[in-house]
Amino acid sequence: MSENSARISTQRLETPRAAAIAGILFALLYGASYVLIQFSVPAISSQSSSLSNNQVKSITLGLSLLPFAGIAFIWLMGVIRSRMGVLEDQFFSTLFLGSGLIYIGLTFTASALSGGLLSAYAIDPMLMLESDSLLLTRNITNQITTVYAIRMAGMFMIVLGTIWVRTRIMPRWLALVTYASAIILLISIGFTHWVTLLFPTWVLLISTYILYLNFLFKKGELDFDDLTR
Repeated sequence: MSENSARISTQRLETPRAAAIAGILFALLYGASYVLIQFSVPAISSQSSSLSNNQVKSITLGLSLLPFAGIAFIWLMGVIRSRMGVLEDQFFSTLFLGSGLIYIGLTFTASALSGGLLSAYAIDPMLMLESDSLLLTRNITNQITTVYAIRMAGMFMIVLGTIWVRTRIMPRWLALVTYASAIILLISIGFTHWVTLLFPTWVLLISTYILYLNFLFKKGELDFDDLTR
């Protein structure tokens, strides 16, 4: 193996723990936020839209976690791209960055709409409950989160899986898991809100695996051939 090839192979193996930590933080923060909000907000079809103090506190906490989840996700994207180094392809990098940033942008938009709605509700609950803007804003937020943002997440996964296949940065089985998860996200929207949690679960999986690879490589128990099988 040439010196340049050896350097590239080593670069593939020495995945920084920063990427894994950022991914785990995103998965945990986003997952906690989504669960808090979903369990606290009445269903759109529900006749009663009033919220108890505990529900308002849970939603507020959930919304406050999302910006930090977004920061962790952007950090994850940056670290992943930096580790591609000379293996980076401009076409796939554009798709990778574009889909990831659009996903976060849409998530922040939905969060801002929900936060504004919650603030208005806190000022005058009866006025908000009697206003058509409540149902409109909730439906817009729901569409952004469960249709547009999650499809961008699916595209992000497909692009990253393709990058892994082309560069052999990660094992093929993980790329196949990524493709399967992305397809589920793309075709199952509308069946259940909880499918949205598949994306942070996938991020948690790959982040944990990155930590595992880093541990094995530091111990000298892993080489390039083992990684790409």
